[in-house]
Amino acid sequence: MTQTMQGFPPSPAAQATLANWRLAPFNRWAFHHVREILPTADIANDPSDVADWAKAPVDPAGWQIESGRDSTLPFAKYLEDSATDAIAIVHRGRLVYEYYSPGNTPATPHILMSVSKSMLALVVGVLAGHGELDLSRDVATIVPELGATAYAGATVRHLLDMRTGVAFDEDYSATRGPIVQYRKSTGWNPLAPGEEPSDLRSFYRAMTESESPHGGRFHYVSPNSDLLGWVIERATGTRFADLASELLWQPAGASRSAYITVDRLGAPRCAGGMCVCVRDLALIGQLLVNGGARGGKQIVPSAWIDDLLSNGDRAAWDAGSFVDLFSGRPMHYRSQWYVEHGAHPLLFGLGIHGQNLYVDPTGQIVVAKLSSQAEPLDPAGIELTRRAIDAIARELTALA
Repeated sequence: MTQTMQGFPPSPAAQATLANWRLAPFNRWAFHHVREILPTADIANDPSDVADWAKAPVDPAGWQIESGRDSTLPFAKYLEDSATDAIAIVHRGRLVYEYYSPGNTPATPHILMSVSKSMLALVVGVLAGHGELDLSRDVATIVPELGATAYAGATVRHLLDMRTGVAFDEDYSATRGPIVQYRKSTGWNPLAPGEEPSDLRSFYRAMTESESPHGGRFHYVSPNSDLLGWVIERATGTRFADLASELLWQPAGASRSAYITVDRLGAPRCAGGMCVCVRDLALIGQLLVNGGARGGKQIVPSAWIDDLLSNGDRAAWDAGSFVDLFSGRPMHYRSQWYVEHGAHPLLFGLGIHGQNLYVDPTGQIVVAKLSSQAEPLDPAGIELTRRAIDAIARELTALA
């Protein structure tokens, strides 16, 4: 079988392109070479202030994951089966395990898909904590272009919690319709022959249909997150890539600059286009374990993290469409983060094709996992990864 992007030039059948970059097997190369396919904007780190991981390596060779009734899966096999490109596991502030598939390294940026939403929301939390953004404000008063759309009357909080009433079907298998036009507007899909180029901000003019009042059930709509990016850019007069760098990436001590895909006019794909190395993703998880602080300096307000864990609407979640995706676990969604209830509440971001950031603040465990799974959403795979998190926590707790 011809390997993707091998040769100078690669054969046509081996080329990762704008038309196939999210499809297997091309995604295995493309997900950590995104800036070679799409335009991007840098989210700069500060090379003079890089967090240094303490390390306490553990051997996962004996770890077993419950994979079904009366069966288990070795941890190494789980990594292979779930198309893991990179994983970093942190316990009590120490990096205890990391793995990289061929072509990936500690310095390799990889796309986060919808874990980007969770990163976006931390920037929003900093702005709100500084008094620069009122979450109760109608978004159309910040971006007047939304006044004639279904977003009229929606607040910043509605965007954060995926509780707008706009009509939008987040069907990743669709080959036509609004989601395809949305992807074309962001530059993620090629245009059809003769089709006029669009852009992300103009796309919102077509979002005029509502399915319910704002503030109702959890309804996952990725354009909500891209709109949230536009809102904070308009509110601050600063582009998102620079906000993310100044307010999150540099203060957290990221080891490498991140980047984010942008459309032809520079609008950032805040819903899914952020690309980071796995250690830096784990660093953001550790920031949450530390209550939003690093070295005595508060970066993300601790009240924002407390709100993530405590103030989501369980009824809105239960009425939404993702309940079955997470096997009916007791959960809520708050500010672009998922929260699973329990003795050790679990805070996590999740992206299609197997992107994960799991944070257990009580157990002081962080798991950052970047993947190139073939299917965008695989309920069985999501459940298996959730069981892997349980196995990791069990093993690390036993070592403590």
